[in-house]
Amino acid sequence: MGRPLRICLPNYTYHVYSRCIELRDMMLQDHFKKLLIYVVNKAMKKYDFELIAYQIMDNHFHFIIRTVDEEATISRIMQYIKSRYAIYYNKSVNRKGPFWNERFKDKIIEKSINPSLYLPWLLWYLAYNPVRKNKIIDPRDYKYGCINVYLTENYKPPLKITYHEYYLNLGKTFQDRVNQFLYYEEIYRKSLEYCH
Repeated sequence: MGRPLRICLPNYTYHVYSRCIELRDMMLQDHFKKLLIYVVNKAMKKYDFELIAYQIMDNHFHFIIRTVDEEATISRIMQYIKSRYAIYYNKSVNRKGPFWNERFKDKIIEKSINPSLYLPWLLWYLAYNPVRKNKIIDPRDYKYGCINVYLTENYKPPLKITYHEYYLNLGKTFQDRVNQFLYYEEIYRKSLEYCH
């Protein structure tokens, strides 16, 4: 049985993620995370798409990407990022063979049950990834995520982030949005406590 066809549509928001081969911590060191940031920057210069969020972990990454009308599909964007990264990584450590465990997984946010509620929750889910892994206590302290863009006005991350309309709809001013967004963090934190 063949693998299912990927839905590649313009003007949709994709939560995409991919894991290192055998789930090994191949991006454990900072310079390998910085290499992924470098590759994504190159992709953003080559293709027109909006990066809504990113979270780079030791053995996987998450991106939230919105595709643009008459521009590259999510498959083209991800193929570029993953293949370039694998080439650079292997060359830097004198390694051969596949870097990624499988083809990237994706979920279209607009096709979730309640997209405008799902996106803020998802942003916190990604931000709390290193907290769940016991790397840090507060997601704001993690260097390879972008949650601070949504909390601090004029924050400058290493990758250009575009605010999604669902985030912009949280309030009329930046502070209004932050106040609403922090409410989603509270809900997420309570769900974490409930699970433990």
